[in-house]
Amino acid sequence: MEGVNIAKLLKPGDRSFTAEEVRLIGPNGEQVGVVSLVNARAKAVEAALDLVIVADQVEPPVLRIMDFGKIQFEQKKNIRAQRKNNIAQKNKEVKFHVNIDAHDYDYKLAHALEFLEKGYKLKVTLMLRGREMAHKDMAFELIERVIADLEGCGEADSKPKLQGRNITVNFAPKGGKH
Repeated sequence: MEGVNIAKLLKPGDRSFTAEEVRLIGPNGEQVGVVSLVNARAKAVEAALDLVIVADQVEPPVLRIMDFGKIQFEQKKNIRAQRKNNIAQKNKEVKFHVNIDAHDYDYKLAHALEFLEKGYKLKVTLMLRGREMAHKDMAFELIERVIADLEGCGEADSKPKLQGRNITVNFAPKGGKH
């Protein structure tokens, strides 16, 4: 029943649907043919199922005999399963400064490697404070060092960009669990 575009359930007393003849599809998917609306409702009652409008824009409109509640339940179940299997792409960020200590650099680099190994996208930001703006060359050297150190686990999406007082570069994981 996947891919069935259910427009509307045709209730027994519904007067909004005015077509006199309809193309009817049986409960097992077989073509019954063009029948009167009264005859189609009688067959649905006989089968103890619902009459569902599948396509009302065509001539004659297409109706199907089926269990509407079961179809709705299956569609909701499929949507839940798709959501469950859909992994939201998570972004992580690691921030550096130009005058970073060797231990702090290693610590932040270890976190960045861990994020990439887990399959997260990573944004590396190098923040420039005060007079550090005068030494952008040192900042770009540090960011190039970060790119070189992360090369094994992730690929830089683009070259480092200076945006205001920050230099940013984004990484995508190479072979993580994405």
